[in-house]
Amino acid sequence: MGCQEQLVIEKVCEIYEKISGLESLTPSKNVNYLFTQLVHICIPQCQIDVTKLSEKVQEIRSELIKLCGQAEGLLESHFSTIIGSHENPLHHVRLFPYYSNYLKLSQLEFSMLSKNCTQIPNHVAFVGSGPLPLTSIILATDHLRTTYFHNYDIDPSANSKALQLVSSDPNLSKRMFFHNADIMNVSSSLKEYEVIFLAALVGMDKEEKVQVINHLAEHMAPGAILLLRSAHGARAFMYPVVDPQDLQGFEVLSVFHPTDEVINSVIIARKFSRPIHSLNQGLSSALLSSKCSDIQGFNHKTYSNIIGELTIDKQLS
Repeated sequence: MGCQEQLVIEKVCEIYEKISGLESLTPSKNVNYLFTQLVHICIPQCQIDVTKLSEKVQEIRSELIKLCGQAEGLLESHFSTIIGSHENPLHHVRLFPYYSNYLKLSQLEFSMLSKNCTQIPNHVAFVGSGPLPLTSIILATDHLRTTYFHNYDIDPSANSKALQLVSSDPNLSKRMFFHNADIMNVSSSLKEYEVIFLAALVGMDKEEKVQVINHLAEHMAPGAILLLRSAHGARAFMYPVVDPQDLQGFEVLSVFHPTDEVINSVIIARKFSRPIHSLNQGLSSALLSSKCSDIQGFNHKTYSNIIGELTIDKQLS
């Protein structure tokens, strides 16, 4: 491990000590400052293999991911309440400080989806949607304008806040549904979705994440698409890592590791199936050749190139 990587690890451990000492992770000036510092430490490209960290640093990483998850949930809940207090909440979603990141991430995920689907999905599920389901809102508003979105979250209060955001919108209120459920207890209805999004913080460690993936592999429709969020390099101190080999029962189609302020990597995979003439909801029946393409460099130039190459408007809008 080089000096740069070791320096990043030392800085992460220092910021962990400060964050773990906080009395509360509720949004405040100090909480926001510390997590912003953590993001700035982890964003630069750094070839850190988290599987090779010392046992002590592995433990710190595990605890830090949990702290990040808690802080993220509190931040989203806080801003969902603020945004939901307006007469037309969806007109105010830009109040969320990381809204622009969600715009970029949703555009990336839509681009990867459009490359691997021939028709607009009719029903999509988002697992772990939370109190501020910006991905679903952005996709439903800007990209998949006729698709029905089924948002799953284990926390009823999160779904209640999320529902408040869309209930006054005449369009989204008819296409956006919220289910109070642990996805591990959902089985037969998973076959209804052509595409399932799995949030980064559903499954906070390797074992939990693999259990969720295996459950989806067992109950999703053959040929359906699974889109997951992961992390790469130093960003893996904030989010769990999904390795392509974890996706048993799926054909990994593409992997994208951003290098800008968007933190999450994105993996898109298709549940294995025999070639069939059609699926009920219109996804492509032909399986792509088995491959995994690592696309590096999510800066503005390559991002624009990727978007152009996928001819999104012709395929899905």
